Amino acid sequence: MNAVKLVTVFVENKLGQLARITKVLAEAGANIRWVTISTSVGFGVIKILADKSDLALAQLKEQGFTVSCVEVLAIEVQDKPGGLNAVAELLASHGINVENASGFVVSAHKRAVLLLESHDLPHARQVLQKQGAHLLTQDEMMSL
Repeated sequence: MNAVKLVTVFVENKLGQLARITKVLAEAGANIRWVTISTSVGFGVIKILADKSDLALAQLKEQGFTVSCVEVLAIEVQDKPGGLNAVAELLASHGINVENASGFVVSAHKRAVLLLESHDLPHARQVLQKQGAHLLTQDEMMSL
C-alpha cells in the first residue's frame, strides 16, 4: 500500500501551541519531516509527517492533544509548469475530489511531491497508478 500517514492535531489557535506540540515530539525523539498549519476562527489543524508517526501520535495523545492519523497519497509530479494541473485534471475526470493538498520540491533529488487527501483514496490510487504515476511509500518519504 502506498499511503503515507500524517499525524493531525486539532488545536486552539493561541500563542505557544506549536511550541508545545513540537516539544512533545522532540522529547519523544520523533523527527518532523514536513508540517502544514491551517487555521480558522480560533482553531487550527496541524498536519505532521514524522519519521516515527505512531510514537508521535501516542505521545501527543498522552499529553492531552486532540490527535488522529490521516492517510494521504504522496505523488511524484513533474517539476515544471502544469505538473500539478495534470494530476488535478486526471483526478477530476474520474470524479475524484481533492480535499486537501500541499506540495514541495526536493531539489537535491530533482523531484516534486504532492501530498493529496481525498475521501476516495483507493480510487485515486488506482487511477494514478493506472496512468503510471509514482506513489511514494512512507519509507521513500523519509528518505527525501
